[in-house]
Amino acid sequence: MSIGLPLALQELLTQLSFLALCAFVNRLGLAASSGYGVASKIINFAMLIPSALMQSMASFVAQNVGAGNQKRAKQSMLTGIGVGLFFGCAVFALVMLKGDALAGFFSPDAEVVQKGFEYLKGFAPETILTAILFSMLGYFNGNNKTLWVMAQGLIQTLLVRLPFAYVMSIQPNASLTKIGLAAPVSTLAGVILNVGFYLYLDRKEKRVQRAD
Repeated sequence: MSIGLPLALQELLTQLSFLALCAFVNRLGLAASSGYGVASKIINFAMLIPSALMQSMASFVAQNVGAGNQKRAKQSMLTGIGVGLFFGCAVFALVMLKGDALAGFFSPDAEVVQKGFEYLKGFAPETILTAILFSMLGYFNGNNKTLWVMAQGLIQTLLVRLPFAYVMSIQPNASLTKIGLAAPVSTLAGVILNVGFYLYLDRKEKRVQRAD
């Protein structure tokens, strides 16, 4: 329960946040709403690799932590980040250069395709930042730091992503690109938080080793 409950709560609130984001987008009209729906399908595919890395990272790290090999656990996180960045940069380039063509697979309507592309341009940096964040979250989950994973997720969602998306949606010149930026902005905040927490744990571990 202490491991699964925080993760389940975080996932529930994350999904609710996406419902709220959809409501913000609906303010911009039917074409924008449809374009957001198209972009979401592409995003689901783009997130498969970092999501798979996070899940596999948690298991691999847990095995090494249990075996007392913390060094290998840390190395696996760095390897996961490297692999994720390779694919993330490729997806970023594909989205920025051919995002309209990708959206065209899901809708024949030119306006919907254009709106979908607008959202993808704002979202695109997320494919790079997520490569870093998800591998770190997998590392923390493997270290049984699920409460931290939940806390930083809630900070990202409730204090960064939703407020940012809402403010962008009510601007006179509101666009899907600006709303789409809410995802990478919140993920960047998450990366900063998690790097800080990682450094805190690393210093704590070194103090314990010196004490021994």
